[in-house]
Amino acid sequence: MPFPKGKKPTVTAGSRIPKFNPTKTENQQEEGPQVKRSSSPPHGAPKKRTAFIDLTNAHKVQISLPGRKKEATKKVVNKSSSVAVKKQSTLKKPLSVSSEGPPAEVEKPDVEVEKPDEEEAQHGAAAPVEELAAALPPVAREVPAHLQRQQIPVEFDIDSENSEDSYMCPEYAKDIFDYLKQREEKFVLCNYMPQQPSLNSEMRAILIDWLVEVQENFELYHETLYLAVKMTDHYLSQTPIHREMLQLVGSTTMLIASKFEERSPPCVDDFLYICDDAYKKEELISMEASILQTLSFDINIPIPYRFLRRYAKCVSAGIDTLTLARYYCEMSLLEMELVVQRGSLVASACLLMALVTKDLGGWSPILQFHSGYQVSDVAPVARKLYSMLCTPPDDKLKAIRNKYSHKVFFEVATLPLVNSGVLEKALSQ
Repeated sequence: MPFPKGKKPTVTAGSRIPKFNPTKTENQQEEGPQVKRSSSPPHGAPKKRTAFIDLTNAHKVQISLPGRKKEATKKVVNKSSSVAVKKQSTLKKPLSVSSEGPPAEVEKPDVEVEKPDEEEAQHGAAAPVEELAAALPPVAREVPAHLQRQQIPVEFDIDSENSEDSYMCPEYAKDIFDYLKQREEKFVLCNYMPQQPSLNSEMRAILIDWLVEVQENFELYHETLYLAVKMTDHYLSQTPIHREMLQLVGSTTMLIASKFEERSPPCVDDFLYICDDAYKKEELISMEASILQTLSFDINIPIPYRFLRRYAKCVSAGIDTLTLARYYCEMSLLEMELVVQRGSLVASACLLMALVTKDLGGWSPILQFHSGYQVSDVAPVARKLYSMLCTPPDDKLKAIRNKYSHKVFFEVATLPLVNSGVLEKALSQ
């Protein structure tokens, strides 16, 4: 509400307020049917105030309670703050309660303020800061070794081109993938099929082929598919199940992976529908709890797909070459012998085979630097992958081949495999 013209009445903390005189004032006179009340207090009335004082400057407010004697407080005035005290003392002038009332009495300051000279007023504030800085020991400016950024040779730097893109994390990209590679050691698997009395490798391959169809139908990310397969393998390596529950395990891991990776994951009813209502909602939720507890809720498992995209960027591979490597990588999910391999090593083998197939060279020094693998490390996995791809396709496992035979994926599944002699020449370098 705007204030009326004229000076706003103010009262200092130590001023005396006259007693309220309940006489008729000009604000109580009738001015017509619609009278606008003035925001200023009537003559002799106490000043309007808010319910609370300014808490920010509460330490500067002096409150005197009735019946209690005011204690004299001594103020220690430094030369550095003498100018500010002088300005405050000039502001303590008698102010009236209202524009028409008698002037209010203002108490005199308890301590006499020493008047500083001009040189002290200008340089007095900086002197204590300089003395404090001189007294403090010198601070070590060296960054600890574990916080220092690793030096990447210029010829191996693939992230500086994205220095303006914060989403690419160019400062930490190398550290992130080094961390994921170290984290792989926690999730190394063995061949767990002998521990599953009612399952075999063919049943597992059929389940993964079905998960590929689910990923396509729901248009999920490829990361979701790979994470679901990883969680399925880790769960089966610790928990024996019956074959009738295998599809429930696969659909539940896909649900968990969708919650972890997707922006808008499918709901529980969607996964029950794709299972042809073979399971109840309570069974799926119970299986979800069982999987999470078995994995100790640690489901951020490194997957080959992330390493594949990183390594493809190292050699500036085209989208067609990357898609061919993705096809090899997705086919590797069906092979039980490759479950025991680390995801980064599988991704390296798939990329190497795609580069050789496209006649784009072999395992270059930049790939050795970023992956940490030599050609001798990648060769055994590449040979296993090549042997799997040479096997005639099974009629029950068509989802991946049909998927990558589409024009969207450059029909890479229809490309002939590279000659074994050419591949061995690249692996022997």
